[in-house]
Amino acid sequence: MSALTPEGVEELLGNPEDPDNPYGFAAAVARDEADAHPDELCRALVSAGFHLNYLPGEWGGALDSFDRSMTLVRAAARRDVNVMPGTMFSIIAATCLQLHGSEKQRRRVAEILTRGGAVAFALTEADHGSDLLAGEVRLDEDGRLRGEKWMVGNGLRCEAVYVVARTGRRGPGAFSAYLLDPDAEGLVREPAPRTGGMRGVDLARLRFTGLKVPEDALVGKVGEGLEVAILAQQAVRLMSMAGSLGCADSALRLTLGFAAERRVSGALLAGTPYTRRELAVASAALLAADAVALAAARGVHVVPEVFSVWALAAKHVVAEAGDELVRRCASVLATRSVMREQAPGAGLFQKLQRDTAVVRVIDASPLANLRAYAAQIPTLVTRDEVPDRDALRRIFTLDAELPPYEPTRLDLVVRGADPVLAGLPETADTVCGQLADPRTAALVRGLADAVAELGPEAATVRRPGADPNALVDLAERYAWLHAAGACVHLWAANRHRPLYGGEAGASGWLRAALAYLLARADGVDPRPHGPDLLPAVEAVSALSERGLLFTADPVRLADESRGER
Repeated sequence: MSALTPEGVEELLGNPEDPDNPYGFAAAVARDEADAHPDELCRALVSAGFHLNYLPGEWGGALDSFDRSMTLVRAAARRDVNVMPGTMFSIIAATCLQLHGSEKQRRRVAEILTRGGAVAFALTEADHGSDLLAGEVRLDEDGRLRGEKWMVGNGLRCEAVYVVARTGRRGPGAFSAYLLDPDAEGLVREPAPRTGGMRGVDLARLRFTGLKVPEDALVGKVGEGLEVAILAQQAVRLMSMAGSLGCADSALRLTLGFAAERRVSGALLAGTPYTRRELAVASAALLAADAVALAAARGVHVVPEVFSVWALAAKHVVAEAGDELVRRCASVLATRSVMREQAPGAGLFQKLQRDTAVVRVIDASPLANLRAYAAQIPTLVTRDEVPDRDALRRIFTLDAELPPYEPTRLDLVVRGADPVLAGLPETADTVCGQLADPRTAALVRGLADAVAELGPEAATVRRPGADPNALVDLAERYAWLHAAGACVHLWAANRHRPLYGGEAGASGWLRAALAYLLARADGVDPRPHGPDLLPAVEAVSALSERGLLFTADPVRLADESRGER
């Protein structure tokens, strides 16, 4: 098993602020300007075994836990999020093969991936987007594949491609999966339309012009291709969250540095009320996103059965919080947020803006993501089940051992309750009795009250004549409240250890994260909650000064310009 650690990634890639570092920010901006793929950066990571950290041990991989892998990706992605498609985009095809591939197919894919090759995943089509049931790429009766897939990650350089194609007339069972040779006659690979962010990433259009599909190319059974693809995407969202967090870390770190040095009317920008409030919102957004992503990355080991909702809800919160963080940072940088020269990062912030926008939609658009689980919410929030306290302990106690990841336990529908919200009433009561800060306790009680109202709110959206957007709105509210619940459980389970660079049991970060998440759940601007948000900017500023990653269990960075060594 690879011994690669997040600190090891930092040491390998060096100080990103060094303008001469080929793995640093200046090099990333230069590649961005040239629409260039990060070949050298990806080779360095592959040589260190970075790419093995999403592959199971039986495939020659080094997947230990998703929280560890996610932090590894963050350490690399904070330099350039394009390392994700360059080294880990094959995770979805690999997961599909784990779920229903033959032994021969698994061996083939494992051999490609462990040596650093790529296996593409071809699902979406330009004319249908997230409407997967409308897919037209079809395997005809003569056994030939016709149609076009688009925005296929690593489609130009892949050594195999997993394709979901229509084999029936209608419904989810009308699609089957095939593992194909991308160089086969009848398959034309062309560059996909260029994107505004993540420039230089390998995205392709795959045109099937009568490719003869071998009998042994079928993966699993006829009719299960779409179901398995949807299951596999639950795990993929964990890694896309790492990309959002990597971009957010660099954007906030750059902005904090600028605000700490820039003077306006003789006063430091960081000390002005407006700037301090904007930075507080951005910092609270990052703490909240980190907490829910960390919980999801650990939760998938313990309760993968609920990830048809949990993964999508967490993805929504992380993507939207990251988007808001970048906007708040832009308001602090002002004119310099749009300058490619003579500005902090010399074009880095603009790249981060563009990359964040792409990561936000890379798995599915925010609306498609919400719709994918919205129909489950009315049933989920009315279930009255005794929470599994042992499962909650293992998920949220950061030094607790996790069981092995079992992708075969993923499901299309949650059969039980969401353990995060089901366990919240008891945890909230306990936490309120432990908190020394009455304001944080009030926010915890407000969260518990909001969760209790989800059932009646779900009944309202089901009534005839209800607002057609009400169900999607409920799914979004659920996501923000789920994230807030994760924060409460995280604090309760780790009172014995410092989180976010504070002392053991410190609750300032919790107060800020809850204030932010509850505002977002109510659909209101978090800025009026400024006093509650301020502990967040204090926490991330301290982490930045100490040269640590902005995460609950901080990682030492390879930035020699500040912090302890």
